[in-house]
Amino acid sequence: MTALHVTGRILRGPEDVVDELWVVDGKITYTAPTTGTDWDTITGWVLPGFVDAHCHVGLGAGGAVDDATSEEQAVTDRDAGALLLRDAGSPADTRWIDERDDLPKVIRAGRHIARPKRYIRNFAWEVEPEQLVSRVRAEARAGDGWVKLVGDWIDREVGDLAPCWPVDVLTEAIAAAHEEGARVTAHCFGEQSLHDFAAAGTDCIEHATGLDDSSIATFAEQGITIVPTLVNIETFPSIAESAREKFPDYHRHMLDLHERRFATVAAAHEAGIPVMVGTDAGGSIEHGLVAQEIELFTRAGMSPLEALSAATWTARTWLGRPGLDEGEDADLVVLERDPRVDVRTCQAPRHVVLRGRRIR
Repeated sequence: MTALHVTGRILRGPEDVVDELWVVDGKITYTAPTTGTDWDTITGWVLPGFVDAHCHVGLGAGGAVDDATSEEQAVTDRDAGALLLRDAGSPADTRWIDERDDLPKVIRAGRHIARPKRYIRNFAWEVEPEQLVSRVRAEARAGDGWVKLVGDWIDREVGDLAPCWPVDVLTEAIAAAHEEGARVTAHCFGEQSLHDFAAAGTDCIEHATGLDDSSIATFAEQGITIVPTLVNIETFPSIAESAREKFPDYHRHMLDLHERRFATVAAAHEAGIPVMVGTDAGGSIEHGLVAQEIELFTRAGMSPLEALSAATWTARTWLGRPGLDEGEDADLVVLERDPRVDVRTCQAPRHVVLRGRRIR
């Protein structure tokens, strides 16, 4: 029997630390096997595999990519230690990844749902409000318990960000998703769409850069999760620059959202809003940046431990997936130093183990 012996400091939870575990037939055990040969021993600071809670495998700048490119994306995330991906919308069929034990586990939201000409070309199903409920039901059945809406985008007639959906239609669509057993999340940059989605009963919001005192209070009261994708928000100035002359209001708005990004996330976190790590990899954002997102969380006022939890223990609980639990798949990263002291050690995992297989 070949098995893996993991020693050092095993962080089963923020304060739940043990000295060793074993991996037998791909599963974790904290009881030393009585038989076994050909042991592979690794040591260090051990965490559950990172969660990238906003990722797009199968998506490139022009829309869907081929399977070979999708595989490269998934491998890049895996090698960075991101072993559980919530795919927040992709036009590509990536179900084949589920058959590969060397690629990360993926939780899918189906394909984005947007208004016609109000999102990036070739990314989304583009529907009018009267078609939204039926499309939401279809994507709820196509995904793994999530539906992804585009909540706002630049309205060229307005010259700025504007909500995409009437609140009454949103409310009916979100109720339909819940009837299908799915949770709803939405791309929202601006302020008004956040109020609309909260009123409609959403479960989660991506980016959430337009949070203000009022919406923060509502989100906290309703328990709406946010995934701020700070890696993505770092690109707002370049996005805004291309619109400086033609859409000056949009240009100013995007720069303002960028300027207050850390304060916005800090205020949300302080209010008790659940905040999860997600990079928005895919499209124009590179894969494999989960450690960068964790570090950006600390710039938004979170402690290293809080930032780690948003990418590991808390994120896995939120998604209904196990961590370093007895009898579960051995999906873990091994680091050089204590990440609770310095999250930058997450940038270069010493080892990555997926389903009990040592990847590196």
